[in-house]
Amino acid sequence: MTTRRQADGAFVIEVRGSLDAATVDALRAAILGTLQRERPVTLIVDLTFVVFMDSLGIGTLVSGHHAAREMGTRFLLRNPSEFVHRQLRVTGLTEMFGLPPSPSTAVTFSPSNTDL
Repeated sequence: MTTRRQADGAFVIEVRGSLDAATVDALRAAILGTLQRERPVTLIVDLTFVVFMDSLGIGTLVSGHHAAREMGTRFLLRNPSEFVHRQLRVTGLTEMFGLPPSPSTAVTFSPSNTDL
């Protein structure tokens, strides 16, 4: 997992491998740490290389979304794999994350409303 700042000022947390009991604490720490230290306008969690995600991974993304919202930060998911997208769809969370019904119709979450 790596965190970097883009030229536009957004922070990107790139996640690789699985989001499960062995890895969610590191993601949670990266999300909360970046929010607290940097106070970014936008925080992007790049899921391009996530091959598996269980309920703990889903819970961590939901918690990160809520923490970002409380700070006025846009929380974006980038490139969720078909598997990750399906997990979010089955749990009814695609709409909360602004994801389309199908993973092939969008690459990055972009909320239709700016109500933070």
